[in-house]
Amino acid sequence: MSASAKLPPFDPTDPLGIDDLLDAEDLAIRDTVRGWAADRVLPYVADWYEKGELPGIRELARELGSIGALGMSLTGYGCAGATAVQYGLACLELEAADSGIRSLVSVQGSLAMYAIHRFGSEEQKLEWLPRMAAGEVIGCFGLTEPDHGSDPASMRTHAKRDGGDWVLNGRKMWITNGSVAGVAVVWAQTEDGIRGFVVPTDTPGFSAPEIKHKWSLRASVTSELVMDDVRLPATAVLPEVTGLRGPLSCLSHARYGIVWGAMGAARSSFEAAVEYAKTREQFGRPIGGFQLTQAKLADMAVELHKGILLAHHLGRRMDAGRLRPEQVSFGKLNNVREAIEICRTARTILGANGISLEYPVMRHATNLESVLTYEGTVEMHQLVLGKALTGLDAFR
Repeated sequence: MSASAKLPPFDPTDPLGIDDLLDAEDLAIRDTVRGWAADRVLPYVADWYEKGELPGIRELARELGSIGALGMSLTGYGCAGATAVQYGLACLELEAADSGIRSLVSVQGSLAMYAIHRFGSEEQKLEWLPRMAAGEVIGCFGLTEPDHGSDPASMRTHAKRDGGDWVLNGRKMWITNGSVAGVAVVWAQTEDGIRGFVVPTDTPGFSAPEIKHKWSLRASVTSELVMDDVRLPATAVLPEVTGLRGPLSCLSHARYGIVWGAMGAARSSFEAAVEYAKTREQFGRPIGGFQLTQAKLADMAVELHKGILLAHHLGRRMDAGRLRPEQVSFGKLNNVREAIEICRTARTILGANGISLEYPVMRHATNLESVLTYEGTVEMHQLVLGKALTGLDAFR
């Protein structure tokens, strides 16, 4: 660059110029999802959160399907075939509205649809994926159990052959979308090892009571799955995988979306803190003019945009077929942890107003407490990285 070349202006909303890495299609997808969230979620989500409900979830799912957000990184069967980066941008915008909305999309696309798309038969794909991509059918993913969260290999849910059928029994816990799902992908022990089953939720013996009294992810449907002698045909089993490789590969895909999504919650809280600091006056001037407040904002901006840059890097690796599970653990561990800290710091800038649902900060902070532990706790991701760094297995 010559000495006379003019530098672009500094953009406080994009201080590292990360948008320069995005093409026109990336930006169009981001703007579409951001606009949908602004119209259909942001005006109502504080009320949903306060009441602990997500009304009209089936209508929201159909709308998300209409903009291509469900299973958007999958190809064929009515899916959008978007890049990993484009899917990540969508997750960021959805979680900037609320973690519960991003969870709806993640569980639908990265868990239930991904499992069928990658491990299902052609008949299973044709039966379920087009309707799920359109939001006509909501899916859920049954892996976690009441006594076996971080240790899915010890699950008690089991399926046994009975003639040409399978009979499924067990319990799953903390299942997003469970009570509104039309299909569940359920993982169970069998004599051949852990297998996945595609279970229509109207099958006799299947029920999904909703979990109440949550203080996090309140604008989200969370359920228990109960299977009492659920009889399934032989065609219900996912034919292309046996063992934990199946559910863990699905979780890795979903965790990737969280790497982006957590930065959406952080961005929303950071933006609220910046606007508040510029207008809230104490001692005769805006608190944004005080050194301590500016130090907080600077530190928040650094971690926010480092996290977005990390997410973008992992997305490019996924698009190139080079993203390893350990790298996804790296991203989830860092970005969720830093997002929570950004929310907490934003709350201090807003003072007492920070606990009010008039602002998004406390809602995001409490939601992120769930995001921190679901789909792999902090400790599990630390141990994944520890094993990769040392070659020593601390899980045993």
